[in-house]
Amino acid sequence: MNLEADVCIAGGGPGGSFLGYLLAKKGISTIVLERHSGIDKEFRGEHLNQDGERVLKKYNLYNKVQEAGLLLMERVEYWQHGQVIKTVTPADGELHVGIHVPQRNLLSVLIQESKPYQNFNLLMGTKVTELLFNKNGCVTGLRALKGEQEVTIKSKIVVGADGRFSTVRKLAEIPFSIIKHGYDLLWAKIPSPRGWEPTIKNALINGKQLALFTQAGGFIQIGWNIEEDSYHALKKQSFAPFIDQVIEAFPELTEPIHQHIQSWNDFILLKVQSSQSPTWSKDGIVIMGDAAHTMSPTGAFGINCALLDADVLCGVIIEALNNHDVSAAQLGKLEQVRRADVEKLQLQQLIKEESYQDNFKVPAL
Repeated sequence: MNLEADVCIAGGGPGGSFLGYLLAKKGISTIVLERHSGIDKEFRGEHLNQDGERVLKKYNLYNKVQEAGLLLMERVEYWQHGQVIKTVTPADGELHVGIHVPQRNLLSVLIQESKPYQNFNLLMGTKVTELLFNKNGCVTGLRALKGEQEVTIKSKIVVGADGRFSTVRKLAEIPFSIIKHGYDLLWAKIPSPRGWEPTIKNALINGKQLALFTQAGGFIQIGWNIEEDSYHALKKQSFAPFIDQVIEAFPELTEPIHQHIQSWNDFILLKVQSSQSPTWSKDGIVIMGDAAHTMSPTGAFGINCALLDADVLCGVIIEALNNHDVSAAQLGKLEQVRRADVEKLQLQQLIKEESYQDNFKVPAL
């Protein structure tokens, strides 16, 4: 199959899909590739902050996502010995301390809003395999596999929005450096008990963070920090004492935990790391979101950064196409606008992680 478009976006997550919608709306022929065959894949970073909310409202998408289903967090709590010792409530003028948006709800809105544009094409179940270059080394498209079928796409600009393990970044030979955070994360999901309020609850167990994130649809996401690279050894130990510590911290979860977390296999391991790249662009190609700057889970900045990247990159791409300039310098304008803010947030994440235990210190009388 041979296709052609002004822009080819590899990665149909929130950032890539949002960029695809923005470009299609501006009349730019756009192809979005997503390696998964559906939008219901497990996705842990589903919290919007005020930045993500603002950019969706800017394009009249927030109300549509709200109709699909989201949940406003009323407060953040820190628990110790069965009591709340610290509470964070919405800032003046704000209605929440975060918004849980199931990825399928956000993506379904972005896809449905893009479909009416004839210049928009979404290829699910399609994996990038090769970049195409001209004699001057400028990227001119890519090859991919849709099932067993090879797809060749000629485009003026390729966008890598394909996440922390970006194939596009690797094929473009864009270097990156990994920032270690000293911990990994175990995720699990359970139904919320009757009367559970939309909150983010934190506890400290053996010096490690345990966080409960209320989710839309009547669920709680459990996130438990463990020592980096310790999961293999941890799985050799008895499961019961480990999970009993969660129940001790939050006894009201005893029943759903016993019903839905019965072995180590009911957890999902996330290797925690962030990353930075010395450049986000080369001639004909630009990376964004986690492909350009992986974020750690702290503060739930990842999805919001990807949406902000897409908003800026749309304008950069329009300028590039209008001026017939797809050089690294032109596409690098995304980086000029966004790098400082992203790296500031990455530093904030490290500081928050290092100071997490301070939230449980009782002030001296």
